Amino acid sequence: MKYTKNDIITLLKEENVEFIRLEFTDIFGRARSMTVMPEEFEKAVDHGISIDGSAIPGLGGDNIHSDLFLSPDLDSISYLPWRPDQGKAVRFFCYIKNPDGTYHNCDSRRILKNAMDEAEKEGYSFYFGTEFEFYLFKTDSKGESTRLPIDNAGYMDSTPEDKGDSVRREICLQLKDLGMKPEGAHHEEGPGQNEIDFSYDTPLNAADNAITFCQIVKRVSALNGLAVDFSPKPLSDKAGNGLHINLSVKGEGEDILEHMIAGILEHVKAMTLFFNPTESSYRRLGSFKAPRYISASRGNRSQLVRIPEAKGPYVRAEVRSPDSGANPYIAFALLIYAGLDGIKRKLPLKGGLDQNLYLLTPEELKGWDTIPKSLLEAKNEVIRSSFLKTIIPEDVINFYLR
Repeated sequence: MKYTKNDIITLLKEENVEFIRLEFTDIFGRARSMTVMPEEFEKAVDHGISIDGSAIPGLGGDNIHSDLFLSPDLDSISYLPWRPDQGKAVRFFCYIKNPDGTYHNCDSRRILKNAMDEAEKEGYSFYFGTEFEFYLFKTDSKGESTRLPIDNAGYMDSTPEDKGDSVRREICLQLKDLGMKPEGAHHEEGPGQNEIDFSYDTPLNAADNAITFCQIVKRVSALNGLAVDFSPKPLSDKAGNGLHINLSVKGEGEDILEHMIAGILEHVKAMTLFFNPTESSYRRLGSFKAPRYISASRGNRSQLVRIPEAKGPYVRAEVRSPDSGANPYIAFALLIYAGLDGIKRKLPLKGGLDQNLYLLTPEELKGWDTIPKSLLEAKNEVIRSSFLKTIIPEDVINFYLR
């Protein structure tokens, strides 16, 4: 729904809203926020709310010229469900602007919006859905995380073995209260490991939802006396946590899904730093179904890109290499640009090995390229990529290279 400033002003009065949370992310996708009173809403829309950019990774230049401004996206309004009826709170996602009113070049939400605009200009629309994996650990007497999972259940086990079922239900209910659409939830392969999946949405909504999801999971876990861990490899000998990204594309032309996938595979080595930005990311890749080889196949979960068995509007591609350290705004933008490149160039999709790649011999795998095996390799791929330099601001690239 499209809202005007006056629509929101009326809503704030009628609903007795007393707090407005303005949310944004730093360059690495970490959620940041500040709260203002409803009396400040018009100022926020007309001029923005000032913040100190120098204190936020990726946004500050120097301490002398550090003022930046939060500009709320009116269409992103939602109620915060844990507030009482008296003293309601609403939340807006924001764009980040410079003092002259231009968008900050390291505003990752704006980077994704630019990618969406480029796709629309070319006649294509992209849709995203995410699958988040996370571990739930017990806490000690001080409320700090232990390394003890809440259960020893396995993939899609049920209660009583699965002790995360009630927590997942509570998470899903809070997500629904925020207007989000969780699609499914289940126990994953590792002990205490869980997964919650989302329905398809526009790239911007899907990325906003990803940020909100992580906040809700942390909040619900803490209220249940548990600690959540989204990191790529919480337990060295167990399955890692992935952020599987499902995407589809609509537009004119034949085989556009295959061309899109071919574009992603063409550029995935250069994009890996943004999908997997930490050292622990590379301890996950290459084990427990987390991909290593640059390949695509139908149905096979050992591939980097899986094309799930589906028909009609449900046909999609699942990119399996990213983890939750990725900034979803930047990750989605990169996938759009890479997919567009594949479509425009009509890149052919090479046949994948429809086998478990981890059971093949080195001889059978000869000739199959791999994604970077370390953070240093990933950084070197970024440095070598001319593609990235045309779509991502230099300042963003430099922050990740650091």
